[in-house]
Amino acid sequence: MGSPRENAGRSAPGRNGIVVTRRDVLAIAALGLAAGAPAVARAAPQGQLIWGVHISLAPIWFDPADTSGIITPFMVLYAIHDALVKPMPGQPLAASLAESWSASEDALTYEFALRKEARFHNGDPVTAEDVKFSFERYRGTARDLLKDRVAAIETPDAQHVRFQLKEPWPDFVTFYGSATGAGWVVPKRYVEKVGEDGFKKAPIGAGPYKFVSFTPGVELVMEAFDQYWRKTPSVKRLVFKVIPDEATRLAALKRGEVDIAYSIRGELAEEIQNTPGLTLKPAVVQGTQWVYFPDQWDAKSPWHDERVRLATNLAMDRKGINEALTLGHSRITGSIIPDIFDFYWQPPAPVFDPGKARQLLAEAGHPNGFDAGDYYCDSSYSNVGEAIVNNLREVGIRAKLRPIERVGFLKGYAEKAYKNLIQGGSGAFGNAATRIEAFVAKGGTFAYGNYPDIDALFLQQAKELDSKRREAILHQMQQLVHERSIYAPIWQLAFINGVGPRVAESGFGLIAGYPYTGPYEDITLKPG
Repeated sequence: MGSPRENAGRSAPGRNGIVVTRRDVLAIAALGLAAGAPAVARAAPQGQLIWGVHISLAPIWFDPADTSGIITPFMVLYAIHDALVKPMPGQPLAASLAESWSASEDALTYEFALRKEARFHNGDPVTAEDVKFSFERYRGTARDLLKDRVAAIETPDAQHVRFQLKEPWPDFVTFYGSATGAGWVVPKRYVEKVGEDGFKKAPIGAGPYKFVSFTPGVELVMEAFDQYWRKTPSVKRLVFKVIPDEATRLAALKRGEVDIAYSIRGELAEEIQNTPGLTLKPAVVQGTQWVYFPDQWDAKSPWHDERVRLATNLAMDRKGINEALTLGHSRITGSIIPDIFDFYWQPPAPVFDPGKARQLLAEAGHPNGFDAGDYYCDSSYSNVGEAIVNNLREVGIRAKLRPIERVGFLKGYAEKAYKNLIQGGSGAFGNAATRIEAFVAKGGTFAYGNYPDIDALFLQQAKELDSKRREAILHQMQQLVHERSIYAPIWQLAFINGVGPRVAESGFGLIAGYPYTGPYEDITLKPG
């Protein structure tokens, strides 16, 4: 069977067809004005919609200041909070709390004009001071990158905010408006009044739904905010009920105890297909998953040898796992970058070749395999981890599965607490550069080490205003990640969900690449 390195990667534009450059800013802003204009208010919100959520919710996800380079917090942010610009149906960046925005010709100044009708849930208007405060208190992924590049934030009046950059940066709006939570706005006066802990306990935002209550490990309850600028939500009350067990989520959906069940896989997903009144909603999203080798920079570790990392890649039966767990809907990939992202480089297709994997292990000094230690993973994807651990055992790489509940797993991942093997993933918005920043480049939230030549290229592309030249640099970086087996990519996940009979518009698939339901104000129940 041929080597996975055969055939150099070729260029493939992002499937959304949009590369946001400084010349595109005004055009996109105009689109935002058209699509983001306040709609005619509809009838008062009615009814209740209940989700069966696959993970335990955490208060850290109620605060946009703490977004960590994954998509999970946005499940809550899209309900409680709002951003100056954000991904919305039909647009990778839609004008939201900002009714318009523009960039100077030299790409050093970005100015946002706020909507006068935008309000926080306590009735206070959204002002430029709130925008500035939210940026300055931001502490999540890409924090240093954003703050090192912004020279000043000016607030000439309550409705305008101006960002002055130290040097041209074509990705400013992408990082600020989609890849991080820096552009999601919180009320300055309220946060200063209640403090950081108080805000997490009772968050106030400017989104379509107000926080009502949170019971850890049980549920999050929210109610419609009838003054939301875009439209009055249709559904009055949203309940996110925590049900970590997949079979229990499906049972709740079948009994009508929940209306939407996240992440139903394998035979359970087939059961949804065969149950009258239930609808299976599979979608290949911008979420890629992978096996990471955090010890590859340790010369004493077996993972320092590229042949061992490549053997791991060859040992993974992605096709079999895909068919068993996501009914063949996931997209097999050799990259940690989603193929819908701008500046994506198409790598050679992954190869399943356990014989070649054993040969590489023998060449690396492990003819009888080796004890690989712990294999850490998010417990909601432990069935994926179990399948891969079994694949690795077949070629002599003996690992022990260590599933950890998501909030704890991500905390350990970001704090560089794990060794041996990590099953990671991200469905965060952005482009190839934002994904590389978080997971490959020096200082990235989830990067355990770095390669100086890749770091140099990252700095080079960040300053490049010519889109074609920038694309070439980002393609080169992705090729280096592939050639060095820094990661063993698994797939671009098909997030499979179930929807009950009361739901008219679930919101799945409305926001391109987004795994969850949204926008929440667009979700509707059937009459009666």
